[in-house]
This record gives sequence, C-alpha cells and structure tokens, in this order.
Amino acid sequence: MEKVKNLVVGCGLSGIVIAERLAEEKKEKVLIIDKRKHIGGNIFDYKDRETGIMVHKYGPHVFHTNEKKVWDYLSRFTQWHPFMYKVKALIDGIEVNIPFNLDSLHKVFPKHMAEKFENKLIEKFGFNKKVPILDLKTSGDVDLQFLAQYVYEKVFLGYTLKQWGVKPENLDSSVSARVPVFISRDSRYFQDKYQAIPAEGYTQMAANMLKNPLIEVRLGNDYKDIRNKIEYEKLFYSGAIDEFFDFEFGALPYRSLDIMLKTFNKTFVQSGPQINYPENYDYTRSVEYKYYLDEISDKTVVSYEFPCSFKIGKNERYYPIPAKDNEVIYQAYKQKALTLNNVFFLGRLGDYKYYNMDQVVSRALDVFKGVADA
Repeated sequence: MEKVKNLVVGCGLSGIVIAERLAEEKKEKVLIIDKRKHIGGNIFDYKDRETGIMVHKYGPHVFHTNEKKVWDYLSRFTQWHPFMYKVKALIDGIEVNIPFNLDSLHKVFPKHMAEKFENKLIEKFGFNKKVPILDLKTSGDVDLQFLAQYVYEKVFLGYTLKQWGVKPENLDSSVSARVPVFISRDSRYFQDKYQAIPAEGYTQMAANMLKNPLIEVRLGNDYKDIRNKIEYEKLFYSGAIDEFFDFEFGALPYRSLDIMLKTFNKTFVQSGPQINYPENYDYTRSVEYKYYLDEISDKTVVSYEFPCSFKIGKNERYYPIPAKDNEVIYQAYKQKALTLNNVFFLGRLGDYKYYNMDQVVSRALDVFKGVADA
C-alpha cells in the first residue's frame, strides 16, 4: 500500500492550483493523478504541426476575470497575450454581435424599428446594462416583448436546444443570464477588467505551475483503479462527485462535445475568432484559433462543436447541466461528502458548477486557504 501526504485527483486547473499551493506554501509533497495522458484537463492546448497554430483541444478558452487575486496568481506562471474576445452569431444570414447589443439591433431591424427599440431599452433599463432575455420577455412593454421574443427565437432558443438538449425554461436562470441583451455598443463578449490568453499557451502555463520538485504527476492513472492501492492524509478530488460515490444517488447528467477540426489552405476563413449558429447547421459554433495569439500562417485551423450527451467511457464531461432536479441529486452527494474527513471536492465536476476558468482558480485558492488555516 503506497502512502502519500496529499493526493490530488485530476490534473486540470483545479488540481494544478491546489498542488502548486500545497507544495509552494506548505512545503508538502503532492501526488497528482489523471486518467488522461496530458496535463491541463480541458484547458490543454498544443501547436498544430502542419500550421504552427496553437489549437485548444477541448474547445475555446479565453481567460477573463475581475478578480485581481486570480489574475496576479496566474501571472506568476505566464506572460499574457491581451485579447478582447469578440463573438458573432449568424442570424437570418447576417453576422451580428453576441451578446446581442445595440449594433446588432440596427443590423437586423429597419432603422425606424431599431431606433424605437433602442430608445425604449435605454429608457426602461438604462445604458450599458445587460438584461437577461427571459427578463425582457416580462417587461410589460409590447415593443420590448416583441424584441425579446425575436432575440429569444433567433439567438437563444436554437443555440440552447443544441447546447443543452433542453428548452431554456428547464434550465437555471444562470444560463439565460449568460446570453443577455446588452444595451451598449460594446462589441466585446466579456467586459472583465482582465482579458487575455497565455502567450505560450495554457499547457505551458500548467507545466510552469507544476515545476515544484515536491509535485509528482502520474498520467494515465484512473482513480477508481488505484483507490485501494494508495493511502493519503488529504485527498483533493476534482473528478465527478457522483462517480466518486459510485453513483449512489444516481448519475449527474452532463453535456459533452464532439469537436471536429479542419485545416484550410487559406489565410483566414472567418470574419472573427468565433461564429455562433443558433439557426443553421448541427454545430453550435466555429472557432478559428489563429486569431487568439495573432499567429502567422498561410493556413488556418477551425473547430466545429457538436454538443451531445455525456456517456461514460465514450466521451468527456464538459458542462454540468444547471437544473433543479440535477441540483437535488448534487446536494445529496454534497451532504455525503461533508461526512468524510480530509476529502475536498472542487472544480466543475467536483462541485457540479458551470464555472469559468477564473472561478475554478478562485475556488481552488479558497479550498487551499481553508486547509492551510485549519
């Protein structure tokens, strides 16, 4: 029976942050295991051999945050390439800004209608405000309700059905809040203070975080295969919490992605880094990675994302599905987790939360602080 001080399950961002803090601050040995053959979890990226372009294997990751502590922490391990993400959606054959904003309004409606909607939006909600679509539908104003229905059908409904496999009304309001009407001319997808991509890629940033000699990484190791062969003083688990408990209260549902990569013998294919397709095609979005780090190549790489249900052994868990029934199941696991000594769950899978990257880091830092202060 092998004995370790700290066992971290999952070499994604959550596990890496925990391992780095334990080694750097507490000077303790850490063993990280991951069933995949690479570090970084879903932030893993790599240089495409044919084009020299940095490709995100598990879909696009653009770091953004308003938390200075998170930004400062990660900045120890990477130089940043400043990048303000801009996303467009194809609506009625027209590329419009996402979130749907005042410029989008003027692209899809006749001038007199667009001006009327713009004036009413500003009058009711103010300028530079984000209004969730489902809130706009209950505004009480006939014109704004018409606008809300249009945006709901053209931007939100089709994309949500493809992405989540259920109607928007069956999802937590946090999902609709991610797709608001933005009463602004700001064309950025995020408005956070800090927005960037690691200049040498996420994988290199992860490798820098793991350089401490007190950290050992073992890839290609599934926790369920070694759980009875290893003893630990503390366990930090960033895998799926339902799987940890052998699905005692039922399996938590997730959405997965089938990502198709295609190389084109063109300098560029798209007008920008990401195009969403709420109405057309079976994929939700296409991403052209050359835009991310301003890379130069006479070719380009584009990914196409086809959302699908997660199936154990067939694909990867990407997105916890925020819905009331799922939360009930998760809470049962969470309560059981609280009965365990020195076992800590974190990350999208451990917490069953639709975290952004900065939230993953912040959560891991908080978990470490709790352990360090105990």
